Amino acid sequence: MRRRRRETDSFSVAFLDVAACGFGAMVILLMITKSGEPITIEFSDLSPEGSISQLQEILFATRGETTVLNRDLNAKQEQLSALKDRVARLRRDLDEAQGQFQTSSQLSDEVTDEVGRLSIAQQTMTEEMQRLLANSSTPENNAIGGIPVDSEYIIFVIDTSGSMYQNDSWGKMLGVIDDTLNVYPEVKGIQIMNDMGDYMFDSYRGQWIPDTPTRRNQIISTLRTWNPFSNSSPVEGVTRAISTFYAPDKKISIYVLGDDFLPSGSIEEVLRTIDRINVEDENGDRLVRIHGIGFPTIFAGPSQFRQSVYRYSTLMREMTQRNGGTFVGLNDFR
Repeated sequence: MRRRRRETDSFSVAFLDVAACGFGAMVILLMITKSGEPITIEFSDLSPEGSISQLQEILFATRGETTVLNRDLNAKQEQLSALKDRVARLRRDLDEAQGQFQTSSQLSDEVTDEVGRLSIAQQTMTEEMQRLLANSSTPENNAIGGIPVDSEYIIFVIDTSGSMYQNDSWGKMLGVIDDTLNVYPEVKGIQIMNDMGDYMFDSYRGQWIPDTPTRRNQIISTLRTWNPFSNSSPVEGVTRAISTFYAPDKKISIYVLGDDFLPSGSIEEVLRTIDRINVEDENGDRLVRIHGIGFPTIFAGPSQFRQSVYRYSTLMREMTQRNGGTFVGLNDFR
């Protein structure tokens, strides 16, 4: 009986030891895992939905700024392209001006003095013109700007562009026309048109204006306020004058009055057009004589516009030389 009780006591002690050890282990684990309270890193008053909305607003604002920047970039690129085109045009204009300067120099070398220029413009007067000159009180110098007075019909082709009305050049032009009419004692017919071929008097369209003192005064009076459109190119007016008024029995002189020829026009094309209209006869003479008078109006303005003056001088020197006339460039627009 004693032995059996001892065995029961040993079992009870061992069980208690195991239970105590297990409980102790659990206590130790709890102590290890609970090292401190959770720490709040950041507080946010926004809900997740509010945060998403704020981010969307930032995204939209960024996209708007990107659109504006792209638009500015495109505008800058267009400006750069326009500047490149302008530089290219200026280079072409420079090359053209250099070529025209060389042409002008060659033409100047050919015309050595005033005598040589006037010899080109010699034209035999008709018996009637000689009689009129003999019976009239003409000035001792029966020439206007070095141009001989030797025609029975005269046509004025006038540049009516805006530059001709600057610095009183139009008043100077009126004086030149008045002087020209005064040098001619009497002619059989007069006509006035602008460089576009528009007539000053519609009632005399395609007809000669009779030469009377009253008509001459009316011409000067009407010219004071005459201002039709002009493209600063004499080709239309000269070709219309020749094709409309030329006749084999008429001795005609055309006076071209202007101050510039725009860079957009072609000098060679104008000369070829005039050559096709004002052809030579069997004696090598042209149908009509073409004279030119140049006004230095644009020299009073910015220097960048003077190229058109040089172009006009080059054009008229060559045109008058080919068509038996004389070009006179005035040295004063006052």
